[in-house]
Amino acid sequence: HHLHSVWPRSASAATRPIGPRWISRPLPAWYDQSKIGIFIHWGVFSVPSYHSEWFWWYWQGTDKQKDVVNFMKQNYPPGSPTPICAKFKATFFNPDTNGRKLFDSAGAKYVVFTSKHHEGYCNWDTAYSFNWNSKQVGPNRDLVADLAAAIRKRPGLRFGLYHSLMTSAPSSRPEILSLSKTMPELYELVNRFKPDVVWSDGDWDAPAEYWNSTGFLAWLYNDSPVNDSVVTNDRWGKGVMCNHGGYYTCQDRPHKWENCMTLDKLSWGYRRDARLADYLTPQELLSTLATTISCGGNLLVNVGPTADGTIDPVMEERLRQLGSWLRTNGDARSVVHPAGRLCVRTPFLLTWPANDRLLLGSVAMATNVTLLGHPKATGIFSYAEGFVGGSAKSGWHRAALGLGAAARRSEASKDSGAAAHLRANAE
Repeated sequence: HHLHSVWPRSASAATRPIGPRWISRPLPAWYDQSKIGIFIHWGVFSVPSYHSEWFWWYWQGTDKQKDVVNFMKQNYPPGSPTPICAKFKATFFNPDTNGRKLFDSAGAKYVVFTSKHHEGYCNWDTAYSFNWNSKQVGPNRDLVADLAAAIRKRPGLRFGLYHSLMTSAPSSRPEILSLSKTMPELYELVNRFKPDVVWSDGDWDAPAEYWNSTGFLAWLYNDSPVNDSVVTNDRWGKGVMCNHGGYYTCQDRPHKWENCMTLDKLSWGYRRDARLADYLTPQELLSTLATTISCGGNLLVNVGPTADGTIDPVMEERLRQLGSWLRTNGDARSVVHPAGRLCVRTPFLLTWPANDRLLLGSVAMATNVTLLGHPKATGIFSYAEGFVGGSAKSGWHRAALGLGAAARRSEASKDSGAAAHLRANAE
C-alpha cells in the first residue's frame, strides 16, 4: 500500500508534481476511528497574547496593522531589556496535568502540537533554527519532546505535529530555505519524535515543487519510521488543498476530512483580552461535533495556552464538558455500528424536541429506539404513523419517540443535546 510506484526514491522525486495517485495509499484506520483530536497553538505569540497567533506578521511582517504596532510600542517598547521571546517561559507548563490528563478527560484520541508557526520560532531543540527555538531562548526546554513523552504515557492517545512551511528568515533566494531549513526541519521532527500526524500549513504562496513536498512525502510514506501509521493533511503547496492528501481540511464529504476549529472564535492563540462571549458555548461545541462526525469528518478542537503554559479555565471547562458528554454518548462516535444481523445507528438531537416527542423519518417497522444515558427511562417507545416513502412492502415508517419523564428531567441532556440509538434489522 506504499507509494513506491508514485514517487521513486531519487533526486528527481522532489520535483515530481503531486498526482491523483497520492490517495492510493489507504488512510490508516486509527485516524477515522479516532473522531476527536486536540489542536494546540502555542509559541512566542502567546507572550503579547494580543490579536491572534498571526500577531508577529501584523507587527513586523508585510501586513502590519496599526493597532498591533501601537500595542507593541506601548507595552514592549524598543530597547526593552528583555526581548519578547525571552519572556516565553512556560513556567507552569506540566505536560501531564496541562496536557495528557486534560486531553484524555476530553475524550480526545490524538493531539496535534505546533512545532513551528509562521514566524519561525521552533518549539523543539533543533539544529536548523539557531537561537530561535525553545531550548536556546525562552523556556530553555524542548517543549515538543516533553509533550510527546507525556502523551505517549496514555495508551490509545496519539501524538502529532503541526509545522508551517513558511519562514521569517531573510534570504535573497527564498527557495534555498526550503532545502536548507524547512524540509530539514520536517525530517528532523519525524525522525526524532515519530509523530502519527504531520499537519502541514503555510503553503499557499508557492506550489509543491517550490517546497519540495513530494520528495518529503515519498520518504514519509516509504522509508520513514512512521511510514505505516502516519497520516497527513492536504496543505503541501498551492493548489493541493482539497485536491490531494491523506485527509482534507475542507469539507469535501466524500473524502475523509477534518474540521479544525478553535474554542476562541477569534483566534487560535491565547488572547488576554478575550471575552466570555468570544468562546464557543457547550451547545455550540457539541453541535459542531455532531455535524462534523455525522458527515464523516474528524473534529480537531483547538486550545491556545498562555505564555506560562496553562490552559485558560474557560477552555479547560469546555474540554471537560465535551468529555463528560462523550462518557454518556461515546457510542455516537460511530454513526453506524455493525451488530450481527442488526444495524445500529446513532442520530444526534441538537435541541430538545417540543412536547418531549421526537419524530423520526424512514424508520423500519422492527425498530427499537433508546436514548443514550437513559436505557431504562420510562415512556420510551415507538409506533408507526404511516408510510413516508417506498412501498408498504419495504416496511419503512415514520416513528415517534416519546423521550419520557426520566430523560426529560436530565438537565445535562436538555442543555447539551443527546444521542439516540436506533436498532433495526439489517435486512
